[in-house]
Amino acid sequence: MKRIIIVDDDPGLRDAYGAILNENEYQLVFYSDAMPVLNHEFERPDLFLLDKQLSGVDGLDVCRFLKNDKETSDIPIIMLSASPAIERLAADAGADFALEKPFNINALREMVNNCLPK
Repeated sequence: MKRIIIVDDDPGLRDAYGAILNENEYQLVFYSDAMPVLNHEFERPDLFLLDKQLSGVDGLDVCRFLKNDKETSDIPIIMLSASPAIERLAADAGADFALEKPFNINALREMVNNCLPK
């Protein structure tokens, strides 16, 4: 089963991700802040979903950290943000994909499926 780490400080959005991404199809691991990710306190995932606006840290900095770390540099990252500039910002930070909130549910599912190895 593919493991997805989702970092978002909004509990409502974490619930929404759980509903959108079938938990029977994926093992979803939720964090309300980036500290477990920054401290490598996780089992290696197949994908990261990172919110740009996190409590205490910018999600783009977390993305840069993951992409510059040899342990996690090959793991795909999808950045999520309400910022209309998220695609450019995410690309500059090394993210593989970006999605502007509010997003289309099917677009998120398709992006996740495209990121995960078959």
